[in-house]
Amino acid sequence: MKIPGDSDRIEGTMKSEALNFSVPASRSLPVWQTSAFLGAAFVLLWSTGYPAGKISLAHAAPFTLLVLRFGFAGLIYFALALAARVPWPRGRDGLASALVGVFSLAMQFGGVYFAISLGASAGMAALVIGTMPIATAMIGLAFNERIGRAQWIGFVLGISGIALVVADRIGGGSAGIGAYMALIVGLAGISVGTVLQKRFGSVVDLRSGLAIQHLVGTLLLLPFAWYEGFRADGSLSFALSLGWLIAINSLAGFALLFVLLKRGATSQVAALFFLMPPVTAVLNFFAVHEPLTVLKVVGFGLAALGVYLGTHLATATSRAR
Repeated sequence: MKIPGDSDRIEGTMKSEALNFSVPASRSLPVWQTSAFLGAAFVLLWSTGYPAGKISLAHAAPFTLLVLRFGFAGLIYFALALAARVPWPRGRDGLASALVGVFSLAMQFGGVYFAISLGASAGMAALVIGTMPIATAMIGLAFNERIGRAQWIGFVLGISGIALVVADRIGGGSAGIGAYMALIVGLAGISVGTVLQKRFGSVVDLRSGLAIQHLVGTLLLLPFAWYEGFRADGSLSFALSLGWLIAINSLAGFALLFVLLKRGATSQVAALFFLMPPVTAVLNFFAVHEPLTVLKVVGFGLAALGVYLGTHLATATSRAR
């Protein structure tokens, strides 16, 4: 017996699954859709945000920069969601999306950019945020997410690699206690936000979810930007770096993070952050001719091995069980 409304619900479910980029397990995925490719693309795109952010901060106050970045990105996501007529998250899903905007965007980037404006070196910022996999693992244990021995070994190697990469820059800068507290706020933000996104954001459409996250982040940071006097010089360098942060980091970078968290465990996706400082060091070598020392190369290798143990090997071990 057919119950009225069944076809509508079934059709809605099929549309929701399509929008959530679900792929049946029986299908073989093409190379460009594999987790390894997506992870590599995410690391590369996300890492470009460090030099781009550094350039932008030379032309604008930190919270003004973030309001412009998140505001424009949020409006673009909002327009994409409206054009595609995707469902908007409601109830617990809507609240979770808003909270991810609070933690992953406002707290993380607000803390990091403010710390740099207070004199924290890029090396110290990378070292603190690079410990995010450990923090998310601790949070994940509270939600009964299993962390294997290979992953713990990978975490240790990843931290060691980051320490080597930024060893010659940790002492740089003129940061005080306020800068380090801001970095801790940023670390807490990205750690909690990543766990929330994985646990509660998997059923939300990418476009509507990221629109809410970016617009919430914009509204939270708006009073701080107003206090700064919305300070930005409007130069070509600022416009180009801001455009990069919006298009590459906020649009492409966060979209990839959204998809990766939907496909894998929180701890495995978080392990990719071990590669951020090493990849950033390589980018700086080509972009601003910053020396690429033997210490950094060794650190890169340790971080890469840590990511391998924390993701691929851990996944293979869990499947074997």
